[in-house]
Amino acid sequence: MAETALLPAYLIVGADEYKRSRAVERMKARLDESGMAAFNLDERDMTRDPAIDDIVASLNTFPMGAPFRLVILNGCDKLPKAVSEPIVSYLADPAPSTVCLIVASSLAKNTRLYKAVAKIGAKAVVDCAPKKAWEMPKQVVAMARAHGKAMGLPAAEELVSRAGEASRMLDNELARLAQMIEGPEITVADVERLVMRTAEVKPWDFLNAVSARDLPRALELLALQPDRSEVRLYSLLVGRLRELIVAKALDARGAGRELASTLGLQGWQVKNHLGWARRWRMEDLLEGLSGAAEVELALKGSRDSALALRMWVISLCRRPA
Repeated sequence: MAETALLPAYLIVGADEYKRSRAVERMKARLDESGMAAFNLDERDMTRDPAIDDIVASLNTFPMGAPFRLVILNGCDKLPKAVSEPIVSYLADPAPSTVCLIVASSLAKNTRLYKAVAKIGAKAVVDCAPKKAWEMPKQVVAMARAHGKAMGLPAAEELVSRAGEASRMLDNELARLAQMIEGPEITVADVERLVMRTAEVKPWDFLNAVSARDLPRALELLALQPDRSEVRLYSLLVGRLRELIVAKALDARGAGRELASTLGLQGWQVKNHLGWARRWRMEDLLEGLSGAAEVELALKGSRDSALALRMWVISLCRRPA
């Protein structure tokens, strides 16, 4: 879409609302350059009863004082056949002076509408699928730059932890932070001070903090876990210790690259394991796993299960002198 020669149609598809809106805004900005956007922009909500004949007529209308006309069709996820088929027919021979943006949060690749857009060109389908959870902080760093602020990865990770992974919500928080902070950078302290935690804390964040032997962070996240989740956290933490033992052993043999295949996991799931394992001595990991037996007894037969888990976490994170 950034190229000078525009295609007559694009499919902007994916669950990431922020990406979809940015793609639409960029195309609107292209139209605004002509100064005639008011006469050449037609935006429709296809979730309502769309007047398909009027839409096709709009698609075939010549632009007025601008190089192209822009027709945006929002909410094209589940169009009835009586609406989608005229659009498919139009896309077989689209008007060269109109750009049609078909916007959907999801649209199967085997639908006639998807195939009709894909035939127009290799770049006609704009993928707006959301990032994986571990990729979101890097996207947040880039989003902060759009608001005129620098942001380090730790601050972005803290924002995702507090506000969740919805890109629209994150962008709203960044816009608010950019207005409130006078300096050039949004720091971890700024996020902790100004962003209320609305997202449920995930156990993976807690496991990662223990893996990094970051005791203050681990205890903070442990305190935010749901009530009566001690048994589940214990089970997950035992599994993580075993993974770190395998990582430590493979790293000692210079075979760290084999970690994902050895554990039967995807590469992104263990991308930090080797770095974490290097913060532990093998005897620390083995002692931690050995101590898990006593913790299990306390979890199953004691009123102090939360205290038992907390004390175990402290012993795991405490580094030898």
